[in-house]
Amino acid sequence: IGVDCSNGCSGYFIRQVLGDIPHYINDQPDGTFPNHEPNPLEPENIVQLQELVLREKLDIGVIFDGDADRVMFTDENGKFISPDLLIAAIAHYFGPGEDRLVLHDIRTSRAVKEYLEKMNYRTYMWRVGRAYAAVKLREINGLYGGELAGHYYFSQFFFSDSGFIASMILLDVFARFKEQNVTVSMLIERIAGKWANTGEINWKITQKQEAMDAVRSFFLSEETADSSIDFDGYRVDFPNWWFNIRPSNTEPYLRFIAEATNQELLEEK
Repeated sequence: IGVDCSNGCSGYFIRQVLGDIPHYINDQPDGTFPNHEPNPLEPENIVQLQELVLREKLDIGVIFDGDADRVMFTDENGKFISPDLLIAAIAHYFGPGEDRLVLHDIRTSRAVKEYLEKMNYRTYMWRVGRAYAAVKLREINGLYGGELAGHYYFSQFFFSDSGFIASMILLDVFARFKEQNVTVSMLIERIAGKWANTGEINWKITQKQEAMDAVRSFFLSEETADSSIDFDGYRVDFPNWWFNIRPSNTEPYLRFIAEATNQELLEEK
């Protein structure tokens, strides 16, 4: 295991959680963040972890954000794992779904819903952001939930999020699969299935609502949607692809994400 603490507060406690065996980098808390910004969603901030995983031939890389409420991973090839796919992986820790509810945000891959339903879980889609997710998970009495940003929420942890708890659960899941000679990348490939995804694309734009309306109107005029949701920007699902377009809650961005059953269709849309 390779662990990047991002010079954040996870460095104070990480050895009590994971022990001394992992390879640690940037584990001295330093509020100036001398090695990289403490946001693992930005590709440049995971480069050191990727290099560590490849250099030491590790099974997995783990990276925390600055305050350790978020955690993200790379596979054994140093490839970043989209955090929404790990919502599905967590289910292996809890076992068969028994019709229990799992919360995910409006940006989550359709692969997650398909994978969880095969394990007899039900899914509930909701708004982006901790303030919404933690409250909604309690309201629906869900078992756990997750977000594309790397937050994972657990009913047994006061319906709140914890990077440490999520990391321990997911490392346990990956270790179980390793015993069956299934690597991290192999498990993620099983979860992702046929879906090709753009990742989140950001534009700086002032007329956000007008742009969102124009995008939704255009695609709805092109083909019939299976569903159209408007509680956090717009998510429109078609039979073979979907998109979400939404204004950032915290930054001057309009965010777009799309997914399709193959790369060619995704690029066309």
